[in-house]
Amino acid sequence: MPHNTDGATGEHGDLLDIIRERTGISRFPDLLAEARAHLGRPQPVLPDAPVPKKAKAPGGTPAAAARLFAASVPVAGTLADTYLRSRGISQGGMISALRFHPKCWHRDEGQSRSIPRPALIAAVTDGAGALQGVHRTWLAPDGQGKAAVETQRRAMGHLLGNAVRLTPCDDILVVGEGIETMLSLVEAVPGLPVWAALSSGHLGAVLLPEAVQRLYIAIDRDPAGQRAAEKLSARVTEVGIAVRVLEPRLGDFNDDLRAYGKEALRQHLAGQIGPEDRQRLLG
Repeated sequence: MPHNTDGATGEHGDLLDIIRERTGISRFPDLLAEARAHLGRPQPVLPDAPVPKKAKAPGGTPAAAARLFAASVPVAGTLADTYLRSRGISQGGMISALRFHPKCWHRDEGQSRSIPRPALIAAVTDGAGALQGVHRTWLAPDGQGKAAVETQRRAMGHLLGNAVRLTPCDDILVVGEGIETMLSLVEAVPGLPVWAALSSGHLGAVLLPEAVQRLYIAIDRDPAGQRAAEKLSARVTEVGIAVRVLEPRLGDFNDDLRAYGKEALRQHLAGQIGPEDRQRLLG
């Protein structure tokens, strides 16, 4: 079962199903133990099939993703910065996992040729901090929104179990789906350690560091987000991690930020963050 999945579509293979298929383990606790064994490992959950030395590597490999990220520039002062500010986010220029590429190739389904467009580039990394993929958001020429194309976002590389680590985690972590959604939480509460899993499917399968003791799941108000949160919650509770769910008032936390402002969002989050973390995160 492949695990090069697309963040734009959310298509994925379930991590526990993959381990069950490859190892023959059937008991749920044993599957969880095997999944935990992968935490912090630099390699993806499943190795790729060997590629002949002389064969040209496909465009979706971690190596290709690393080349794209290296060719990009910091966000501050770019169209990516303009885009994020149009979404109410002013912290993008300080996030090292985010970069900007002025001419990132884009091609919609059915198109015969690729067109270079400006794009926000996000690094997808594993537990060891190694880049395993990138997520691309193509932008309008003036940065005031996404590009007027059918496919506005697309990921490449190994995504399953990995995430866009927007801020460093400690013994607590906040994880959710979209980059803009999770940056909205950083905007309201700069002390939050935040990751973006990119889709509901990947949210349910994200692998957490051993150091995490308390997990906050920032959900989107849709059935897929709810199911992903339930799946992740059940999985991490089995290994002794305390879980709380953070719910937006509207569709997602970026909707809340733009509708109500960051102070109102901060107060909304204060009512959902556990008492053991409230002073540390909101003080």
